[in-house]
Amino acid sequence: MRILITNGRVIDPATGLDKQADVAIADGKVLAIGSTPGDFDAERTLDAQGCLVVPGLVDLAARLREPGYEHERMLESEMAAAAAGGVTSLVCPPDTDPVLDEPGLVEMLKFRAEKMRSARLFPLGALTRGLKGEVLTEMAELTEAGCIGFSQADVPLNNTQVLQRALLYASTFGYTVWLRPQDRDLGQGVAASGPLATRLGLSGVPVAAETIALFTIIELMRATGARVHVCRLSSAAGVALVRAAKAEGLPLSCDVSINSLHLADTDIGYFDSRARLNPPLRQQRDRDALSAALADGTIDALVSDHTPVEADAKTLPFAESEPGATGLELLLPLALQWGEQSGVGLLRAIEVVSTAPARLIGAAEAGRLAPGAVADLCVVDPALEWQVLPEALRSQGKHTPFGGYALRGKARHTLVGGRLVHG
Repeated sequence: MRILITNGRVIDPATGLDKQADVAIADGKVLAIGSTPGDFDAERTLDAQGCLVVPGLVDLAARLREPGYEHERMLESEMAAAAAGGVTSLVCPPDTDPVLDEPGLVEMLKFRAEKMRSARLFPLGALTRGLKGEVLTEMAELTEAGCIGFSQADVPLNNTQVLQRALLYASTFGYTVWLRPQDRDLGQGVAASGPLATRLGLSGVPVAAETIALFTIIELMRATGARVHVCRLSSAAGVALVRAAKAEGLPLSCDVSINSLHLADTDIGYFDSRARLNPPLRQQRDRDALSAALADGTIDALVSDHTPVEADAKTLPFAESEPGATGLELLLPLALQWGEQSGVGLLRAIEVVSTAPARLIGAAEAGRLAPGAVADLCVVDPALEWQVLPEALRSQGKHTPFGGYALRGKARHTLVGGRLVHG
C-alpha cells in the first residue's frame, strides 16, 4: 500500500533529523521525506497534525509466553500489545516452556510471529541447555535458526567455569551474550535491601548481588574478549562498574527497565504485589543514577521488561507472588516522560527506545527513518493524556505498578514494513 503521512514532525535520531515534513511510503519502504515525487499517488493518507513521526520502537526485553501458552493465544495478544505501543521490533528471552534451546523451537516461534505480520521478532537462545547452567547449547545451530544472541534470562549462572567457556566460545564466533547480573545466593530475596524491606519484613536483595555478578562478567570479558549485553541494570554501584568497563574499551552494552527508571522501593507501598519485580525496585539514589546514566549513554537503551503474569499468580502475598509486570504499551509514554523530566529532550528519549537498541541487535531494517529505509515507524500523539487502566490494555498481562497512573503520549498509528498494524 502507498501511504502518505502528512503534517507530522519527523524525528530520526540516527541522522539527527527533526523537522515538519510529509513522509511517503511505497513497497514497504520510505520513499521520500519532505517533497513527494510527482507521480506518487497515495492509496491512504494519514494526517499527523500535532503528532510525531518516529522510527518504530525496538524493545530489548519482552516475554511473549510462547512456546508454552499457545492455548491462550498469548503470542497474538502480546503482538497486538506491541503494535498498540508503537513497538515494531522486539527481543524475547529464552525462558519459555520449553526453553528455547533447540533450533526447531526457535524456527517455529519465528514462523508464527512472521505469519502474523505484526512486530518483528528477535529471539535469544538459551546459553545452557534447559537454562540449568551445566551444558552449553549448540550456539551455531541456534544462530542459523534465527537467534541474535544467547542468554540465561533471569536464571543466574553461578558456575564460573561454564560462564567462562560460554564467553570464550561466543567470542570465537562473534556472538553476543546477554546476562542479567545477579548472584544466585544473594539474589534470593523479594525486595531491595534497605529500611523499607526491613520495616515490611521482606527478605532483601543487596546491591552486592548485582555488583558481584558484574565483577565476574567484566573480568571474564577481559580474559575472553567476548561481547556482553547487561540486562536491566538496577543500582548506582552497577552503573559505576559499567561506566568504568566502557571507559576501558570493553565491548559492553546495557539497558534499564521502565520500572527501575521511574519507580523506587517506596512504590511497594503496603505490600503491593504489582511492584514485585525482578530486579527489585531500589532506592531513590539508584533511580537517579540510572536516569543520569541513560542520559549520558552509559546505559544504551530503555526496555519495557514486559512480563505478563496471570491474575492468580499476582493475587498472593507479596513474597509469594510471581515477579513481573506488563510494559509493552507503556514503553513509549514513559520514555517521553523521562525525556521531559530529565531534560535530555525528545531526540534522546526516542533514541533510547529505537535507534540505540536497533544498533545493539544489528537490525539494519529498524531504528531509522530515512529515504530507502524499511517503513517501520509510528505516528505518536505526544499530547494525548490517558490513564493506565489494566482492563483496557491489549496484553493478557494486566498487572503493572503504573496502574491508575495518568500518562501522556500514545501511538496513533504503527506501521511495520509499510503495513498498518495499528490505528
